[in-house]
Amino acid sequence: MEEARKKIRTCLEDQEAFCTAACPFDFDVRNFIDKIQRGRFNAGFRAYQNSVAFPGIVSYLCHEPCKDVCIRGKKDGAISIRLLEKASIDYAARISPNNYNLPLKNKKIAVIGGGISGLACALRLCAKKYEVTIYEKSHRIGGSLWDIMPSDIFLNDIKQQFMYEEYKLCLNTEIINLGELEFDAIYVATGTNGRDFGLKGNKAGKSPGVFLGGSLMGKNIIEAIADGLNISKSIEGYIKTGSMNTPKKNNETRLQLDIKELPYAKPVIPSNGSAFTRDEALQEAKRCLKCKCDNCIQYCDLMRSFNKYPKIIENEVEATINPGTLDGNGTIATRFISTCNQCGLCKEVCPQDIDMGDFLLKSHRIMQQKGGMPWVFHDFWLRDMEFTNSKYAQVSRLPMGYEKSSYMFFPGCQLGASDSKYVIESYNFLLKEKPDTSLILGCCGAPAEWAGDKDLHNKVIEKLRNYWTSFGKPKAIFACPTCKQMFNRYLPEIEGVFLYDLMLKSKVPISVDGSGEIVSVFDPCSSREEPHLQKVIRQLTQKSGFSLNPLPMEGKLANCCSWGGQVSIANPYYTRQVVKKRIRQNDNPYITYCINCRDIFAAAKKPVYHILDILFGLHDSGRIPPTVTKRRNNRVILKQQVLSRFWKEDFKMEEREMKFNLNIIPQLGEKLDSELILETDIEAVIEHCESSGKKVLNPNTGNFFGHLQIGNMTYWVEYKSVDNGFNLVNAYSHRMSIDEGERDGGR
Repeated sequence: MEEARKKIRTCLEDQEAFCTAACPFDFDVRNFIDKIQRGRFNAGFRAYQNSVAFPGIVSYLCHEPCKDVCIRGKKDGAISIRLLEKASIDYAARISPNNYNLPLKNKKIAVIGGGISGLACALRLCAKKYEVTIYEKSHRIGGSLWDIMPSDIFLNDIKQQFMYEEYKLCLNTEIINLGELEFDAIYVATGTNGRDFGLKGNKAGKSPGVFLGGSLMGKNIIEAIADGLNISKSIEGYIKTGSMNTPKKNNETRLQLDIKELPYAKPVIPSNGSAFTRDEALQEAKRCLKCKCDNCIQYCDLMRSFNKYPKIIENEVEATINPGTLDGNGTIATRFISTCNQCGLCKEVCPQDIDMGDFLLKSHRIMQQKGGMPWVFHDFWLRDMEFTNSKYAQVSRLPMGYEKSSYMFFPGCQLGASDSKYVIESYNFLLKEKPDTSLILGCCGAPAEWAGDKDLHNKVIEKLRNYWTSFGKPKAIFACPTCKQMFNRYLPEIEGVFLYDLMLKSKVPISVDGSGEIVSVFDPCSSREEPHLQKVIRQLTQKSGFSLNPLPMEGKLANCCSWGGQVSIANPYYTRQVVKKRIRQNDNPYITYCINCRDIFAAAKKPVYHILDILFGLHDSGRIPPTVTKRRNNRVILKQQVLSRFWKEDFKMEEREMKFNLNIIPQLGEKLDSELILETDIEAVIEHCESSGKKVLNPNTGNFFGHLQIGNMTYWVEYKSVDNGFNLVNAYSHRMSIDEGERDGGR
């Protein structure tokens, strides 16, 4: 975890924009542009004024170092920040400075030099209510400004900015000896070739309280203004702490942006040649990208939904894992941790290769080991995995007549749960191509991985390794990209290929003719590192007669359909929003090669094929996915079918004998499915209520109520007795345990 934290701390989110780094004032251009883009010229002007002190002077003289580093300059033309700053002055309703009623400070500051750098320093210190005296050897303030700009502009600006401030101005006063002055601090800003009192170079530090800056130190006019503002902070720091620290301006930023996909935006030229109209200012401001490293926010559903960058996430996760609050409450990020889809897109788009998914997975494991992660987030999926790997659905067989195999088909747990025909037809194809192909029906352990249950996950992995070894260490054939991803990560000794690659090479006859129908391939997020597989799927799709229209996010940038991490219980609203976003990428039917993607999109009424639907002619794009109850039943059916067809064996599941019929209307069945409630659990509750007598009758409706805890979950049902059994009226579940005590003899 510490290495992951170190990596997160390299995040570039807090790095300055290129223009801000180049600006002598460290002007927060992103903040300024954001206000102008929204037409908030008053707020934009105030931000500008607070940064530069003399907005009229700076907007007139600025040499625009920001233009040299603007990335738009490499595409179509740098943003005209100076003209936008001028527009904020022109279109702000009020440009006079704020008047702050602060108490006077009993500290005296001397400013030697009435040029613009000295005035900038004096302005800031006056605003903080220090006693400031300015000494100017000539008969006027402004210094070199008289030579480079109209006097009415800078004199009016200086007058306006000092309108609420009090200071002492001593004109025609040349300071020869600093020792004659009795002040708490002194700023020497005597201009180019001005008197330095022998303090230039390293000697300055030997005179406590004396600071040199501006043109005296070789700065240009804009840098000199910024110098005065910065040194005002240093003077205040010196008065408070005695430290002579004068921080240097850092003109560097680690920010990285890729401009390859940057859309062209023509620069706005002022219609009058020198200043923007209000509309022109808005148009030019909207060209600005407000450069920021926010790829994770732009691409990652989770970080965008919660609007949290890696460093904030790291802090909140740390507070969750190691709570330091007085009440010991460490639940601040438990839901966030459990909402990560583990899709890997964050690392793909991050210029620092920060893998927040891996960090959150490790955090999940720590929380699970501490018993701090709500079990309900993953209880259903772990029970589902347990059933898949149980005697009711699991199969591990060598083909008839073989003592070892060169290939091993591992279709994954969800393919057959959606429809047994997917696995039956695939295995039949493989036996024709590779007759010694063995078969494993089971789960790769992803639910345990996503639940953070390391011990349970290790057991699943070890069981798979033992099967593989007993088969003679064959090459694995995968139909599911997630399964291959899990094998690559935890069983790297097992070489694997995809079923679809073999089908393309074998020139298998394709059952569906697309007849030019336009479709889009939806790449599962687990295929991100499988470019060859992505290419094969497109080749098979085109070979089937379909025309391809690419999605905006595919290949290396493949999005998660919402299934990864199995987050639907931890954050159902988030899951629904992700699904909506995926299916709205375009109006074409999708073709995918992950059955979870197919079934999730189909449940949302999106036309979608699994690639095997096309290759084997199994279903059209509108097939309704099975319910959670049907998915479990389909696994049992699949085991029965493969044993019967390929091993000539009969298999009958040891079912609990039901003594009644249970009638569930379709709308209620949809509710049970959406809440991941199995019909077998509902049957068990009713049977318990009827056999034990633990039920409550509503005399007004004739309905019975009862409950039963199954595993960790308590299920409640409302039902009515009818001639042929029972009608289910309602049902729900929760994680509450009910202590029924010893009343009524313990019944």
